[in-house]
Amino acid sequence: LDWWQADRYCEQRFAQLLFEPQDSEQGSFSKLLQSHHIRGSVWLKERDSVPHKTKRRRGHTVPVLIFGDKTDTKYVKVLSDFPALPAVTACAHVQWDTRTQEVATIFSYAVPAFINEFQLRGCVDEEGFVRFALIVHGHHSPYLPVFRADGQWHHFCVTWQQENGTWAIYADGKRRASASGLCSVGPSAPQAIFGQGTFIIGQDQDSLGGTFRAKESFSGNITDLHIWQRVLSTEQIEKVRSCWVLEQDLVFGWSSNALEVESTVQAVTTELLCPGPVEECRVLEVGSSGFSYASCLQALPFICHYSKDAYWQLKRAQLESSHSLASCVNSLAVRTVIPDSVFTTGVQDMNLSVALDVLDILASVLRRGEVPVLEPSDLLAVLQLLSQVPQMEIQEGDELETLEQLGQYFMEIAELILEEQNTRTWSSISQVTGGPMAVVELCDRMVSLLVPLLTPERTKITIQYGNIGLQRVTVKNMWFGYSSLQRSLSSSSSTAVSRGMAASDGGQKYLSTAVGTAVISSTLLSEHQEISTSVRYRLQHRVQVISVCFLCFLLHVSPDAGGMWSTAGCSVVMSLSDSTACFCNHTTHFAILLQVYEQERTTTEEFTLQILTFIGCGVSFCALIVTFILFLVVRVPKSERMTVHKNLIFALAAGEALLMFSELAKTNQALCFMVTAFLHLFFMAAFSWMLVEGLLLWSKVVAVNMSEDRRMKFYYVTGWGLPVLIVGVTLATSFNKYVADNHCWLSVQTNVIWAFVGPVLCILAVNTFVLLRVVMVTVASARRRSKMLTPNSSLENQIGTQIWATAKPVLVLLPVLGLTWVCGILVHLSIVWAYVFIVLNSLQGLYIFLVYAIYNSEVRNAIQRMKDKKKA
Repeated sequence: LDWWQADRYCEQRFAQLLFEPQDSEQGSFSKLLQSHHIRGSVWLKERDSVPHKTKRRRGHTVPVLIFGDKTDTKYVKVLSDFPALPAVTACAHVQWDTRTQEVATIFSYAVPAFINEFQLRGCVDEEGFVRFALIVHGHHSPYLPVFRADGQWHHFCVTWQQENGTWAIYADGKRRASASGLCSVGPSAPQAIFGQGTFIIGQDQDSLGGTFRAKESFSGNITDLHIWQRVLSTEQIEKVRSCWVLEQDLVFGWSSNALEVESTVQAVTTELLCPGPVEECRVLEVGSSGFSYASCLQALPFICHYSKDAYWQLKRAQLESSHSLASCVNSLAVRTVIPDSVFTTGVQDMNLSVALDVLDILASVLRRGEVPVLEPSDLLAVLQLLSQVPQMEIQEGDELETLEQLGQYFMEIAELILEEQNTRTWSSISQVTGGPMAVVELCDRMVSLLVPLLTPERTKITIQYGNIGLQRVTVKNMWFGYSSLQRSLSSSSSTAVSRGMAASDGGQKYLSTAVGTAVISSTLLSEHQEISTSVRYRLQHRVQVISVCFLCFLLHVSPDAGGMWSTAGCSVVMSLSDSTACFCNHTTHFAILLQVYEQERTTTEEFTLQILTFIGCGVSFCALIVTFILFLVVRVPKSERMTVHKNLIFALAAGEALLMFSELAKTNQALCFMVTAFLHLFFMAAFSWMLVEGLLLWSKVVAVNMSEDRRMKFYYVTGWGLPVLIVGVTLATSFNKYVADNHCWLSVQTNVIWAFVGPVLCILAVNTFVLLRVVMVTVASARRRSKMLTPNSSLENQIGTQIWATAKPVLVLLPVLGLTWVCGILVHLSIVWAYVFIVLNSLQGLYIFLVYAIYNSEVRNAIQRMKDKKKA
């Protein structure tokens, strides 16, 4: 196949044309090809090339013949000897004069035996199309439309062969008309075009070489006429259209020296831009392991390449398939529309009627929900089928209503396969398709197929189904509603955003990216060719998040990679709460993405917080150790409260000691993992003993029918057993995602942090309730005592007593109940709360030392007894 056909063949099988191998791979790769008996040149795809890139134009300087108004005098004679032509191809570039609708003769070839031996005529119809008719041996084909009468340059070719009188007319690289039976004298005796005749450009010969009539003369410009004594293939015609000259069997080549130009015909030299494919494509020379270039229209062997992950996803999809969708569609069509395997070689070339029938059946099956959730193989089969439709060639005789209905079915199927229930299916074949943006690319190609629907009377086309639609005027627009792509794109858009877009900026840290609007596509058309221009657009937001930045993004789509979001060439013009206006310097696929951020502290702020933490933890640790030693040395009478205090102090001191030196363990992965696990354990134990402190207080406020011995067992199970259980379960379920990336603590990105935050929030909620109950009981008790002891006290004294009765338990119980950690919930709002949180919790140990050691009456009494005993 030629390069374009080979690329299409691989694409329809979800593969890529083989990329250029690296230098280290060339030798082994060449041996592999030789072992499979592949010799010569093999097509390659250059790594930096863009799939489906627009065709380049090649400058070609040629002499142009200018025929002004229709006259009976202007003509150009070809000075070449023509042999007998059992087959013929004539190609040229022509610029049609649109001022008249009369028949014009582009060229005529006459021989003494027959004046109208070989002739091409044209006229402009009422719909604005130039129609051509071919005449051979006086037999006349019908006038058929070939291109628009738009005053632009168009390339045409006409072919005829003696066998069966087969003929064809091509315009701008596409076959516009073809049939057989033109001038076959009889089934057994078709005649060749006679030789030694006269070839005239611009006039109809009523006698050999003369007798012209103005009514049938040509008006316009013509150049680059070539004639071959054989029928050129479609690929060769495309090559000629690209301004390549095929020398084999060439009867006449365009040259001023080979023309007799009548004096009133103006001849000028101009540069003609020849549209066509890239002239040369990359090939691998198997024998020499070297690289070179060959004409892209040359038929060469090729290899389709799959990535390992994509291939195994394809194989898995085939092996696990129940072929339910294929069975439904094939049974309704009474033939094989969807093959059993995407690897099949039987991908069909469709025409309009076949495509309409197939898409109608497929849309009805999907619409009725006969297959509620598409299997991976089903989705691949639908994409393979949809990819063939835009490749069709629309013939001039095709009905436009049928084409429009085809577009409606195409959009309906695109919407149905993007529904929510198929989200997991898309994920399972992400390596094969590149995600749902493959549908965007297919819809974009489908839009270009609908060009024939545009007429001077109908300048706008709109086709819509659900959240997907297209619109084409001079600008081709396409939109995908937010709901049709959000589920599939939002999960992967952060990985598809260029890394430069996800950098920390302005004191904010990037967290994630999501599609925040519909996805639209816009392309400007000029003479049915796509050109790029700047565009300004506004899109409504569909996602509301507090800490977001809305950015204008464009999407570079490729069928193998899915797409890459980029801000290149795009900028935000205006951003409001409900919409964002963007400006882009070229047309493509657009969307507005929201990037979610968290506040990121500056280096100075981070350093200050680290210093405060280290100092506070150091002071707290020393205070906790002194308190613990005091409880052991001064022989405070044993009680539940003192036992609980000792366990709380031990857990807090161990946790804070590890926290102070955890930064030193970051460089050693195993050590950092151990530090994280013990930090998790000791801080979880500290909070568990804070919960025990709350339960102990509750038992003092509300009578609990449980013996002291049983209560202590329960407290130990809660204080140490619960943390060990939580840490053990977390390690068992999240061993590989336990530690954060940049410090020795639980990972926030993988949500392991909730193994600490969740229990802590529950404990704080319980202790808050306990504190409120204690305050209520204390205030009530203080009020009763005040009335009993000082019944005549002033109102101010009563209020002061109640305030102190409220404040005292709060001040005493806050540190041991852990309620200062509530400030941690507010840290993300401001750096001020971060400072408050660090100060309160770093000094928790010092607070415990002051309240439960220095100002504790039991400790002070025990110290006094020790002093008295020593004196005695």
